[in-house]
Amino acid sequence: MPFIATTQEEVAKRGWGELDVIFISGDAYIDHPSFGVPLLARWLEKHGFRVGIIAQPDWRSKDAFMALGRPRLCFAVSAGAMDSMVAHYTPARKLRHDDAYTPGNRHGARPNRATIIYTSRLKEAYRDVPVIIGGIEASLRRFAHYDFWEDKVRRSIIIDAKADLLVYGMAERPLLEVVERLNRGEQIHNIRTVRGTCRVVGKGECFECPTPVSGEEAGAQREDVLEIPSYEQVAADAASFAEAYRLVSREQNPCSARSIVQRHGDRLLISLPPALPLSEAGMDAIYALPFEKAPHPSYQEQIPAWEQIKTSITSHRGCFGGCAFCAIAMHQGKTIQSRSERSIESEVRALAEKTWFRGSISDVGGPTANMYGLNCGNSEAQRTCRRSSCLFPAICKQLDSTDKRAVGLLRKVRAVEGVKHVAVSSGVRYDLMERQTAYFRELVGHHVSGLLKVAPEHFAEHVTALMRKPGRKAFEAFLKRFRDESDRVGKRQQIVPYLISGHPGCTLADMLELALALKTLGFRVEQVQDFTPTPGSLSTCMYYTGIDPDSGKKLHVPRTDREKGLQKALLLWHQPEERNKVLEALRELGKENMAAQLLGGCAKERNDQEATIRESSRKQGVSKQRSARSKKG
Repeated sequence: MPFIATTQEEVAKRGWGELDVIFISGDAYIDHPSFGVPLLARWLEKHGFRVGIIAQPDWRSKDAFMALGRPRLCFAVSAGAMDSMVAHYTPARKLRHDDAYTPGNRHGARPNRATIIYTSRLKEAYRDVPVIIGGIEASLRRFAHYDFWEDKVRRSIIIDAKADLLVYGMAERPLLEVVERLNRGEQIHNIRTVRGTCRVVGKGECFECPTPVSGEEAGAQREDVLEIPSYEQVAADAASFAEAYRLVSREQNPCSARSIVQRHGDRLLISLPPALPLSEAGMDAIYALPFEKAPHPSYQEQIPAWEQIKTSITSHRGCFGGCAFCAIAMHQGKTIQSRSERSIESEVRALAEKTWFRGSISDVGGPTANMYGLNCGNSEAQRTCRRSSCLFPAICKQLDSTDKRAVGLLRKVRAVEGVKHVAVSSGVRYDLMERQTAYFRELVGHHVSGLLKVAPEHFAEHVTALMRKPGRKAFEAFLKRFRDESDRVGKRQQIVPYLISGHPGCTLADMLELALALKTLGFRVEQVQDFTPTPGSLSTCMYYTGIDPDSGKKLHVPRTDREKGLQKALLLWHQPEERNKVLEALRELGKENMAAQLLGGCAKERNDQEATIRESSRKQGVSKQRSARSKKG
């Protein structure tokens, strides 16, 4: 199949006089299912619609948005695979100078608040054409939300963008239904009952949510409608913000969720329940679409995001981990939606036939790799469940954690002709793996490329509780199992822990505890994630309000650059440039006497890690040399 049309010439080659739907994307156009806009474009194309993509248009005028003409049905707008503010700024609010989703890794191909700007330009160009917004930026900003970069609560993005409809979450079902109804002649303002959508009702308009009601009932509390604190309330009062978040987070189960209403002045934001999860057959149908698995041929420079995922395979979507700092469940959902083994094998075989494929698959997984094929073992309980996590504070007794399917999948992928190595580089939940002995052995024995990345995030028990993560004991137990199993199979492999500094509820003393624990375990971390309050997460709610919305307890929140810098420095104690900050942190804690204990060497552990990294790099170099010789031959 040819690429989705991006120019008038490409439209003409298909024999079309106009397009039905035009997507606007903040990312470069890479025809791969890992990217939302190409996936949705292919999905609509499969259902008979004529589709085009305008990727990274120059937003400074409307002209670039008119490149494919007026669509017959609508525009569909996405800021891209990341929130545009997250893509542009560091946790210290400093401007980034790169963009992995842009050719040449160049910054500046999309504007700040891309969804709002793109919609404004489209309304300027074609005032009467419906604009539907979606993607991660729109999805996680659909209610009144805290914006870290302005340090204030902003209105729902659909109101600021003046869009006609917002599609949240994974959009295959809702977007297709909306486009089909537009195609049947319905007006966009009459499309009021599609799951996974948000709209705005103005003063005097009929309030339908989700079933028709009369104008007199507008604003009335009903059993199938939940009204949360208004924009004005959450902007003025932290407790109201925390309460709104708590209420919204309890309405994420598609089987039992109610519609949610939030007032913005004299207008109502109406968010209908999430779209129902896709079946296995539905997932297979999406990943069987005719993707080119490559960037559009018009690009002359490499796109880093493409290089990272070009040999990766998505086995499932959704995550029931419920980590506080992660918004995956708010976007993809908590229900695991897995592809069949046959569908994945078919994609791997097609990948192995690509001329650029060299035998290594970089990942087989999803948001959490070892959740493939898992589900709730009690369908009755699942319909009413309101837990945000199936793993915290303890693994739910209803969870079916059988690893048989995941083990079988990895073995089948390894057996595909032309595949030499298969890595699992998606995250894994090591607390869940306690029940997955076979998957653990399969992973350690065949699918670790020298270094396995896991995310304990912290060790202080009260901090990991706020993060909704397992604590130190679970990590240490997994670390011992990993080291023992690596020794058993005769492989030199190491754990690389991902850690967060500056999380709400975390103090300088907590970071010192973590630093000393890591040193005891023999770790010298090279990177630490400074907590960034991104829209839609529980941790962001804690950051803004200083409250744990579930318990109502007040929290210490690291806010100043100085405190966040000191917290981060404690974990990087072994780096010479951080030494002064480490000493400053110890003085502030009154722990100067611990300087020798923290700053003293742990040469053996460091040498072991560095030897593993060198060996991994050597093997990669040998592999590249062999590949080059093979290519010359």
